[in-house]
Amino acid sequence: MAMIDKTTAMRDAIARIPDGASVMLGGFGVPGTPFCLIEELVRQGQKGLTIIKNDANETGMGVDWLLESGQVSKLVTSHIGLNPRAVKMMNAGEIEVEFAPQGILAERIRVAGAGVMGFVTDIGIGTDMAKGKVEVSVDGNVGLLEPALRADFALVHASKSDTFGNLVFSATARNFNPLIAMAADFTIAETETLLPAGEILPDEVHTPAPFVDQVVVMSSLPEVYGVVKR
Repeated sequence: MAMIDKTTAMRDAIARIPDGASVMLGGFGVPGTPFCLIEELVRQGQKGLTIIKNDANETGMGVDWLLESGQVSKLVTSHIGLNPRAVKMMNAGEIEVEFAPQGILAERIRVAGAGVMGFVTDIGIGTDMAKGKVEVSVDGNVGLLEPALRADFALVHASKSDTFGNLVFSATARNFNPLIAMAADFTIAETETLLPAGEILPDEVHTPAPFVDQVVVMSSLPEVYGVVKR
């Protein structure tokens, strides 16, 4: 039986995202951020988006494009300090920002992908982080209930993919990408290199194809990716 070919035109893949959707973005700063997919999302102009990403990128790239175009209603992130626009929009009440410490954010996404409703942690007890959260007693110890974090869509950047959607990430560009690919209802991957199904060895696969719905082949690697030739 032939493997499904999941390759799709970028415009068609992003066109699946409706107004008001929640969208997870891979990346830690620049590495692993799917800039080409984000750029197409800006071009198409979907509004009222909830963006979930480790950070808000810097001025003039990634999340900042979405903020500048007025497409974001809520941002779920660990920090925005490198993006003055995000800080200004938050302070002006133009966007809602939900902060989560980086490790907590990653674990909320991970457990969503694992099919778990949430997890209990003692991190943040007695601080502002605990405000509004449910306290849970486990073996006499008090913890905070952190809910799983899912999204309608995940956009990831891979260095290699086969036509079936098995993904390989390069070095630190792996970061949040495998987690969000598992925690979204629909995952779109942009890839630098496309290979026939079966050309990626099983031990090399970082995200298995069942978690990937569509693959977009990049025609080039724009300067914003800041990658030195490997």
